[in-house]
This record gives sequence, C-alpha cells and structure tokens, in this order.
Amino acid sequence: MSEQAGIRQLPMQVPTDGLPERVTIYEVGARDGLQNEKTVVPVEVKAEFLDRLADAGLGVLEATSFVHPKWVPQLADAADLLERLGRRDGIDYPVLVPNERGLDRALDAGVRHIAIFASATETFARKNLNRTLDEQFTMFDPVVKRARGEGLRVRAYVSMAFGDPWEGAVTPAQVAVVGRRLVEMGCWQLSLGDTIGTGTPGHAEAVIDACVSAGIGTDALAVHFHDTYGQALANTLAALRRGVTTVDASAGGLGGCPYAASATGNLATEDLVWMLDGLGIGHDVDLRALVETSTWMAGKLGRPSPSRVVRALGG
Repeated sequence: MSEQAGIRQLPMQVPTDGLPERVTIYEVGARDGLQNEKTVVPVEVKAEFLDRLADAGLGVLEATSFVHPKWVPQLADAADLLERLGRRDGIDYPVLVPNERGLDRALDAGVRHIAIFASATETFARKNLNRTLDEQFTMFDPVVKRARGEGLRVRAYVSMAFGDPWEGAVTPAQVAVVGRRLVEMGCWQLSLGDTIGTGTPGHAEAVIDACVSAGIGTDALAVHFHDTYGQALANTLAALRRGVTTVDASAGGLGGCPYAASATGNLATEDLVWMLDGLGIGHDVDLRALVETSTWMAGKLGRPSPSRVVRALGG
C-alpha cells in the first residue's frame, strides 16, 4: 500500500461515548476569516471561495457583513458579493448586521438569516459597539424584532465570553446573563465566542453549564473558539461532551478580530473535521475538497495556511 493510500484511511475511527452523532459546522471563513485581511480580497475571489466551500459539503456559510466600510473595509463589497454569488438551495448564507441600517441592506439583498454581534463585557461593548453593556440590548432589540417580523432567523455572537484583554477572565455567570437577554429578545442561537483564545476545557464546560442553568438549552448554543493558546480543539471537544452540536470554524484557520489585537486565527475547519472523523461524528464535509479550497485561498493571500491538517495533506 502506498503512503498516500494509507493517509486516505486515516484517521482511524474510534467513537467515544457521550458525544453527539452529528455536528453542524458553521463556516465563518468568508466573513470572520477574511475581515481582518489588510489587502482587499477581490469580490470574485470571495464568491469563488464560497462556491468552493459549498462544493466541499459545508451547508452553513457566513458570507459577509453589512457593517460600515469605515470599520471593516474588507467587507465593503457585501452587496456586490451576494449579487454575484450563485446562492444554492439547501445552503444557508447568513450575514452579520450591526444595526438597523445593516438590516435594511441585508433585506434588500434577500438574506434570510442574520447574526448580531454582542459583548459579554462592559469594556468591549464600549470599544466595539460604542455602547455600554446594557445599552447594546437597546440597540439590538429593534433589529431582532424587525428581522423576526420579516421571517429571518437571528443568531447572536457573544464576544469575550471567556476572557477580555482589558477586564481579564469573564465569569460564566456574566456570560449567561447576557445570553439569556439575547434569547429573550428572540435570538434563536447563541455563539459563545472565545475572542482572544484564552479559554480552557474546564472553562468551556463552566460557561455552557451556566447558560443551561439560565434556561438556555444546548440546542440553542454554538461555540466559536480561537486558537491563540492552542486550546481550540480541546475546548470544542469539551463543548461536544456538554451536548453542543454547532461549532464555528474557519477554512484554513483564517481570521482574527479587528477590534482585539491579541486575537489570532479561528479554529481551522480542517482540523475540526479531522477530529470529528476520528470520533465517528457526522458532518457531511469532504475533507480533501476542503483542503484543496484552503490551499487555493492561501495562494490567493500569499501565505501558507495555519491549519495543521491543511499543511499535512495539502503539501
């Protein structure tokens, strides 16, 4: 047997008790992955990136953000991208919206699923949203109500859910309070964000447990880990053991946070898929096609992918 043929049989599938049978991968590469790039990626490259991700089997592709171009110039082409994109039946293309103006633009583009971007901490709310922790809910409430009235689903990102570069560690109880208010507002899913990557598995479990104790079911929770300290996969496994079945990831490990300098790349989708394959957890993604896509995008960006699996299989 050739070495390449042997690789195709890896990883060995060894299911483990206490884990879900299937996981939904919420692919954020085209939005969160690219938004921090200093060189503007051409809109036709973004459209092809999304098409390639769909071809690889990913069913949820966060496409872009209707944020003001002053704040995220990389995504100034949001409307153009969605117009060019051949949106496919069965593929969900959510977009991030910061306010009612962003919602207007999303509705004009025919979007059916949006996300809002909340903060678990006072300082980040002020720096990112120019609002206090409490005032952010007043800003989001009309967006969520209008979106739901139009039949849209609304996801809420909860940033700094594990640590804040200005405030330090964030208590699970604080995250649960913020999350509960967003659910009561009408958000159908909360993505718990480890924005600067400081979380560890026990902390991940504690945050999820606090949310559940606050009346938020694990079916309404997703996790979004950054790999700043190499903990993203370990934290994801801990979340799966707690019953979470939606995991945010970015093809090739692209991304960071333009508002938090210490935030490095997202959990790489390929690294997540390799782990899920080894655990026998379903996900519908063709790993080889995904590695080819991330290798292609790395070439467009002019640097190697940080994903360990892309480096192992794409070289």
